[in-house]
Amino acid sequence: MNKKKIPMIIGLFILMAGLALGVSLISYRQVFKIGASGETSPKDVRISNVSGSSFTISWTTDKATTGAVKYGLKESSLGNIEKEEVEIESFTHLSKLTGLKANTTYFFKVISGGKDYDNNGVLWQVKTGLPIAEPEQNIIISGNILTPTGNPAVNAIVYISVGGNLLSTLTSQNGSWLIPVSYARTTDLSSYVEINPATTLLEITVQGGQGEIATAQIYPQSANPTPAMILGQVYDFKNNPPSETSDLPGASLEAPEGKSQQSGFNIPSQIATPSAQSVTLESIDEGETVNTITPEFFGQGPANTNLTITVESDPVTTDGVQIPQSGEWKWTPPQGLSEGSHKITITWKDVQGITRSLVRNFVVQASEGPAYEATPSATLKASPSASPTASPSATLPPVPDAGVLTPTLILSIMSIGVIAFSFFLWKKAEV
Repeated sequence: MNKKKIPMIIGLFILMAGLALGVSLISYRQVFKIGASGETSPKDVRISNVSGSSFTISWTTDKATTGAVKYGLKESSLGNIEKEEVEIESFTHLSKLTGLKANTTYFFKVISGGKDYDNNGVLWQVKTGLPIAEPEQNIIISGNILTPTGNPAVNAIVYISVGGNLLSTLTSQNGSWLIPVSYARTTDLSSYVEINPATTLLEITVQGGQGEIATAQIYPQSANPTPAMILGQVYDFKNNPPSETSDLPGASLEAPEGKSQQSGFNIPSQIATPSAQSVTLESIDEGETVNTITPEFFGQGPANTNLTITVESDPVTTDGVQIPQSGEWKWTPPQGLSEGSHKITITWKDVQGITRSLVRNFVVQASEGPAYEATPSATLKASPSASPTASPSATLPPVPDAGVLTPTLILSIMSIGVIAFSFFLWKKAEV
């Protein structure tokens, strides 16, 4: 009797094992798919530079990739594709659609990493404005964007909010940017925003490649050039004096032979280079462990700039250093530091008289060996590091597709077959 029941037990065992394996495979497939698509799915999709014949789409991704915009006049027919202005793998993306019909609604998707994305199941849409004459005034603003380490921020997205409209561009290879704000339209797109150089407040938001953001407020009369901005900081330039130069930067409309086309403009030499406007700390990274109680801190900055250096430990050490003509500064704590966690803060005033600060945390672990031992994921954090909460026209990335149904159907059919076969064996055993 026991021997006759063995086939049924085996059948039930196969059924349970098959179901467990199938559920595991489907779950793994779905988790893998969500993780992979999340890296290249578009985030913070924004519409800017809307005119009577063009508009710009920009977005970011968690993984460096290429992208494009697929668009058309009907939701069911997106027959046009516009590539990015800079066709390289990047975390930031900007595509300008031109030659469009005036006063017409367009629908679009974002292509990222070779896959189409919409706005959570709904196509994005934007309506172009009516054709209007060129603006009477010609107001241009420009500037430079730096990384926290003082290097040019390449291909960062610069947004200018004025009169309820959004303008945008990408920074060039030297971190410079230029935007003609006089082309900003009103919210109904029927006319240009009336800009008073002395009283119209401009909101600047810079989106870096890996989530870094910088913001500033400034009036147009002081914004050509805008003082250099460092990603991760918040600026208030409202009290800045009018710009000394009125020369308009020359636009670079053609890419050199053998080079890919770049968005942005060539900024005149009056704008200082990054090394001439920012103070850097090159000897230590954020969270680094140093193997000496008397570390030497050094970096670069504008000549004759007075630095106030504070090391928060027990006791707190505060000292001053003037950057020599060479632009290279160095400083060592007058007293040895205790083992444990410390924080160094460097403050100075820039050429506009605005106080800047740079902060890094580090750990002292005295032992024999090299003075510095870098730890993973070292990044510089410049102060203040507040991040803006407002993101105009921001949209959430689409939800990745769920797993396919085919494996579930196959497993269900197999399970029914196993159950039927087991029941047949059981009935036969009774006979």
